[in-house]
Amino acid sequence: MNTELLARLDRKTGVIGIVGLGYVGLPLTLRYCEVGYKVVGFDIDPMKVEALKAGKSYIEHIQSERIFDVVGRNFYPTTDFSRVSEVDALILCVPTPLNKYREPDLSFVLNTMDSVLPFLHEGMVISLESTTYPGTTEEELKPRIEQRGLKVGKDIFLVFSPEREDPGNPNFGTRSIPKVCGGCTPACLEAGLALYRHVIDKVVPVSSTQVAELTKLLENIHRSVNIGLVNEMKIVADKMGIDIHEVIRAAATKPFGFVPYYPGPGIGGHCIPIDPFYLTWKAREYGMHTRFIELAGEINSSMPDYVIAKVAAALNCRSKSINGSTILVLGIAYKKNVDDVRESPSVFLMERLRDQGAKLAYSDPHVPTFPKMREHHFDLSSVTLNAETLESFDCVLLATDHDRFDYDLINQKSRLVVDCRGRFSEGASHIVRA
Repeated sequence: MNTELLARLDRKTGVIGIVGLGYVGLPLTLRYCEVGYKVVGFDIDPMKVEALKAGKSYIEHIQSERIFDVVGRNFYPTTDFSRVSEVDALILCVPTPLNKYREPDLSFVLNTMDSVLPFLHEGMVISLESTTYPGTTEEELKPRIEQRGLKVGKDIFLVFSPEREDPGNPNFGTRSIPKVCGGCTPACLEAGLALYRHVIDKVVPVSSTQVAELTKLLENIHRSVNIGLVNEMKIVADKMGIDIHEVIRAAATKPFGFVPYYPGPGIGGHCIPIDPFYLTWKAREYGMHTRFIELAGEINSSMPDYVIAKVAAALNCRSKSINGSTILVLGIAYKKNVDDVRESPSVFLMERLRDQGAKLAYSDPHVPTFPKMREHHFDLSSVTLNAETLESFDCVLLATDHDRFDYDLINQKSRLVVDCRGRFSEGASHIVRA
């Protein structure tokens, strides 16, 4: 069974199924199509599927032309999960958020598995790419598959291979980012390597799914902890009257032993604010309390409150309060030059300002209309950034430093700028670092 599957994947005659056509699944889909595989793309959102069928992209950094070139030729988007029966490989790229108690929410993964279970068949490989705690693949997916009478490692092959997409990064894409892969058995790993080796330049095998799962958590916890450190350093430096950005630039001249991280108003995206809590939750099963990881999370989560305090103090110096002031938030994406607002600290800033009575607007060239979100609601559209707009606000809050902003114009025409990103030089009376 394994030999036949490997042959189909190597000849590119095997059909690839990808569940979840978002920031992870859609680039991966296009990569498989571009090297010659047939791909059936699954998503529960009919609007996404209809857009793809029309050859249109809903992700800014993915050009519609790439979709138009493959849809109907070797890319078939659908909401019909019965078509899982047609595929030789099934890759799950669905969200793994936290619930309101900051605990892992595997509902998307498990609901997806429940949807596809009736259509699984012998001689296929399943890969979970969604970030999760060590043990998920073996403890949650494997038993469900084997309840169908399919023996993992013999009839069907199960791997974990975490996504490493970095939207908007011009230097690394789906093909060039090395792919870690761990299997439930050696035969599973062999199938996983065959699944990815023709679309990814370098596939990195590891000894188990648990190793692969923990690898992804370590990558993102590494970032979370270092961002927490530099955010705390920012607060200390501010109390001392020192420019933390100048300090970072100077430290970064050391050619070894130092990696620059940059402070901000918090952390966002689908990984760094969430993934550390998957490990802290699982560690409790082993009687462990991950103090270092949780402390970094606390510092990063507190940054929006620090920024709001800076805004309040800056307005107070001008005989104003947040209540009743007009505030323009620059950038609502979670990082520069992307259109992704998931877990964006800008959104948390906007909610805190709204709760304190501010009259809000935002400008973001990548997000023309405030998107529908499960927990955050604003009926706003991006305002045009020009001299008249800037002059009309009591405060301009730079939350996400997109390259498309005209920083000279912002500096010259704003009455007050609260800068969370270190884009403006301190010294001018209307610039406040936060």
